[in-house]
Amino acid sequence: MSWLFLVGTTLLSMWPTVPAPACANSNCLPAGIESSEIVSAQGARPGKGGGVVTVTVAQKLRELKAHCRKGKLVDSKGKEIRFYRLIGCWGNPPEDYQEQLDRQAKELATLRKRYRVIEMTCNPSGQMISQLHSQPPKDRQ
Repeated sequence: MSWLFLVGTTLLSMWPTVPAPACANSNCLPAGIESSEIVSAQGARPGKGGGVVTVTVAQKLRELKAHCRKGKLVDSKGKEIRFYRLIGCWGNPPEDYQEQLDRQAKELATLRKRYRVIEMTCNPSGQMISQLHSQPPKDRQ
């Protein structure tokens, strides 16, 4: 009986495996959005081993229990999901940065009334962006 188990497990280990799709909802993802893209990234707190904690589109969709319905991506409550790429990760912001941020805030508010909005970070690395326009260092005497 043990030889049958051994032969069976050997045959199973040789069986070709088919990788699972990265995201079961990838058929419903809008053009330009990949399931492996970073939705959010945050630097880990000091003392926690450093690094960056990221959340991918696929992870976020699992969290929302998203699924395809009539060719559209919806959350667990049936609300359609939209992706929005955030702006504002400027090292040296443009002159009209406040107007751009205000416009973004208005667009997001409008979208949230009708859709579940997934905000895509403008900084997928999660690294601190230094401001190039900050005050120059003081001369040391």
